[in-house]
Parts: sequence; structure tokens; C-alpha cells
Amino acid sequence: MPTLSDFFPSGHSREALLAAQKLVAGIAIAKDDFGELRLIAGVDQSFMDDKIISGIVVLEYDSLEVIERVYSIQLVNYPYIPTFLSFREGPAIVSAFAKLKNPPDILLVDGAGINHPRRAGIAAHIGAALDVPAIGITKKILCGEGKEPAQVGEANPLIYEGKNVGWLLKSSKRSRSIVVAPGNRVSLDSSLSIVKACLRGHKLPEPARLAHEYVNGLKAI
Repeated sequence: MPTLSDFFPSGHSREALLAAQKLVAGIAIAKDDFGELRLIAGVDQSFMDDKIISGIVVLEYDSLEVIERVYSIQLVNYPYIPTFLSFREGPAIVSAFAKLKNPPDILLVDGAGINHPRRAGIAAHIGAALDVPAIGITKKILCGEGKEPAQVGEANPLIYEGKNVGWLLKSSKRSRSIVVAPGNRVSLDSSLSIVKACLRGHKLPEPARLAHEYVNGLKAI
């Protein structure tokens, strides 16, 4: 069985990172493999000087009532490089997740899922490393193309190399669509329906929105 060090190698050579992403792509599945959804969590990161803050907000799935908030602060030890975001932000997420008293049934992660050139976006990476169902939520397309939806609630497929890897979802009147994609143990259809169920008139689904507010608020502490 792979260990966390297999997913987040101490060496930062391109070869080591690509090997870790190959491991993720081989493990993360875009098929439903979860039970009853009782708890859902949003995961987001913010930066302050040389530190990264990872926050997780857990909510009841049906009511979207907040159950728990946890965070982790770590030193940034990897630069920002497109398509390698997991190695910059992932360890802090894993550290925060370990503090949870109420582990969620599914995670909404700020970042790509299988909609990644190597099918190893941060939502897939975290999902595979922690063996939890995960969905990726982004505001911009990392790879692929899709038609911008016109009506709130409308979603169009995001296509990359001839495959549907996610959705462009019109989540509010006042903003462009968000990108929704499976990360791990969640199908394309379920990723979309779960995110839609969490919309409350904002651009981001409620777990992701609250996590974003939470981590940004922590910078003022």
C-alpha cells in the first residue's frame, strides 16, 4: 500500500513528482464509491508571507449547517508551478484533515481533479492520498474546452483529449461559470449533482465558499 511519502516525496525532482502523479492517476477513480452523504467539507488555502494556511469547514450535507472548522499552518517549501499545485498545498491539507473530529463523507477541494493534463489535480491527489471521495472546484479551466453555459444551474461538458473530464457550471447570475470535476471516488454525474445541491446563490458552493472565507479570516489572527 502506498504511504503519504509516496504521494508527497521529499525530493522535488521532476521525475519524483511525475512518479507521484502517475500513482495518483492510477488510484483516483471517477466512479461513485461512497455511502450516504451526511457530512461534506470545503477545503481551501491562503498564503501569508512564507506560510500556507489550509482550512477545512465541515457541514451537514442536508442543512449545510457548519459542524466543525480546523486549520493547519505550514511553511511553504515548494514554489508555484502550474500542474504541480498538489506538492505546494497538499501537505498542509493532509495536516489539517488529521485534526478533524468529524471526518466528512466527501471533500470539495479548491483545485482541479481529473481535469488535469495527467489526471492528477489536487482534488484527485488529496482524494487518493487520504482515500476519501473528493470533488475539484476551480474558477478557471486548467485544461480542456467547453461552452460557457448561459442560465443559472446549466452545465456543459468540459472536454479534454476527447473525454469528458468535468463540467462548466453556471452557479450564479453575476459570474462566469465554475469548473466542477471528479477528484476521487465520485462520478462525473454525482460531482455535478452534489455541487448543485450546495449552491446558495453564490459563485462557489457553500462548503467551498465558507472554507475560502475561513482561511482568509485566519490571516487576521
